[in-house]
Amino acid sequence: MATQTVQPPLPPRMEARFSELLRGLSAADHKAHTLVGQARLPSWCRRPLFFFLGYIAKAEGRVSEQDINFAESLMSALKLSKRQRLKAIQNFQRGKISDTLPPLSGLTLRLSLGTRPSPALKVAFCLCHAAQLKGRPAKPRLYRCEDAIDQIGLPVTISEDIFESYAVRVWVVPHDIPAPPVNLEQACALFGATRRDSLADIKRTYRKKVSEHHPDKLAQRQLNLAERARAKEYLLVYQKAWELIRRHHKPG
Repeated sequence: MATQTVQPPLPPRMEARFSELLRGLSAADHKAHTLVGQARLPSWCRRPLFFFLGYIAKAEGRVSEQDINFAESLMSALKLSKRQRLKAIQNFQRGKISDTLPPLSGLTLRLSLGTRPSPALKVAFCLCHAAQLKGRPAKPRLYRCEDAIDQIGLPVTISEDIFESYAVRVWVVPHDIPAPPVNLEQACALFGATRRDSLADIKRTYRKKVSEHHPDKLAQRQLNLAERARAKEYLLVYQKAWELIRRHHKPG
C-alpha cells in the first residue's frame, strides 16, 4: 500500500518569518518586487535569483514579455546600478540556456538557511511570482519553480502556501460562482423560485444553501484557502439575494 510523504514542519524561526512575509505579500498587493523592495535582499542573493528567474522564464520554450518586465521590476526595486543590472541580465541569460539546474546553483542560499532564513524565503516568493505571471502556473513553469526552491533548501510546501495566497487574492474567481443579483427576479432564480413563491418557501431554500457554504460547516471539511474563498463568494451572493427578496416581502 502506497504511503504519502509528509513534509516536516518548518523550524519555528523560519515559520515565523515565512508567515510575516506572507502577510507582507498581501499588503504589497501580491507584487513580489514590491515586497522585496520593502524587505530588502542581500546583494549575494542576486546571482541565484536572476539565474532561477531565467530558468523559469524559459520553461515553455519562449521568454515572455511578462518575464522580462518582472525581472526589470526586481532590478528597479533592488535599486541596481547600471553595472549591477548588467550582471543580473547575464545571470538571467545563463538561466535561460540551462535545461537543468546545476547542483550548486542555490548553494549560498541553502547554506544561509540555518542562521538567516529570510534571504532564501524572499527569493522563493520572487520565484513563485515569476511562475504565476500568466495566472495559475502550467506544469512546466510550476516544476521549474519547485526545482529551484528545492535547490535553495526549502520544502515544496513553501511554494504551495505561496500559490494558495495567489489563488485566493489574485487568480480569476471560478466562473461557476453566480453574479450578485441586481433585481428581484435574479434573486429568486438563485433559489429556484419566482416572485410568486411565499417568503417561507424561499427562506427554507436560502437556509439550506447558506448551510452548505457556512464557515462553521466548512471547517469540518479541511478545505484549503482557495476552496474556502470560493465558498465565501457563494455565501455573499446568497445573502445579497435574500436581502433583496426580504425587502420585497416586507410589509409597507
